[in-house]
Amino acid sequence: MSEDTFISHLVELRDRLLRALVAFGVVLLVLIPFASSLYDLLATPMMQALPEGSKMIATGVVTPFLVPIKVAMMVAFVLTLPYTLYQAWSFVAPGLYSHEKRLVLPLVVASTLLFVIGIAFCYFFVFNTVFHFINQIAPKSISVAPDIENYLNFVLTMFLAFGLTFETPIVVVMLTRMGIVTLQQLREIRPYFIVIAFVIAAIVTPPDVVSQLLLAIPMCLLFEVGLFAARFVGSRPRHGDDGDDYRAPGDAEQDAELDRIEAEERGRQ
Repeated sequence: MSEDTFISHLVELRDRLLRALVAFGVVLLVLIPFASSLYDLLATPMMQALPEGSKMIATGVVTPFLVPIKVAMMVAFVLTLPYTLYQAWSFVAPGLYSHEKRLVLPLVVASTLLFVIGIAFCYFFVFNTVFHFINQIAPKSISVAPDIENYLNFVLTMFLAFGLTFETPIVVVMLTRMGIVTLQQLREIRPYFIVIAFVIAAIVTPPDVVSQLLLAIPMCLLFEVGLFAARFVGSRPRHGDDGDDYRAPGDAEQDAELDRIEAEERGRQ
């Protein structure tokens, strides 16, 4: 019985992964005709900072084709991310207790929104600031013509760095919720976190002070936001929903729960 249940879960996981991949593929096919326009939109902050009449260059033979396709894939991934997370949530939700569901779903939604906000902050504010700063200090004797592939790699790195940076409140909340550290301990390590934030910013951003500050300062502010939010989340509950002392389910209870889930799946089929 347990082997059949395990196989049924693998089948369900496969189906949900296929649904997510199909959604990604459909959106990508829709976006491919607009791939060049999407790259032009992505390159807008750089083009606005370059001198009048400047253009980017492509040093590879197939680079002008592959780079816009990569941009379309990136946009398709972001657009289908909510659906992918929904499939992941639908897979794990039946095995969660009610108090776990009340915590996981808001965290999934909040982490997605924060990641997208981090990307938007990087695109609309950081890029404009950094590119204009670099262009102003660049020697007037050189002609700036960035390579489109290098620019895409730079953009993806920055998007990932700022997207993960904006997840800082989620990390703080989860650490306190799981009881790994207390809120007081996090407050005590605040000076060390500030140093770590600037070290991370110096590693993942270009070697200029402006971009490093634009990453380190938001990280420190978001750490404070996480401390504030952790006050309302608290630590892991010690009581179940019915008020009795919470205890981990035994093997028999786990088997009964798996049998119930399997029966529900057969009923839906």
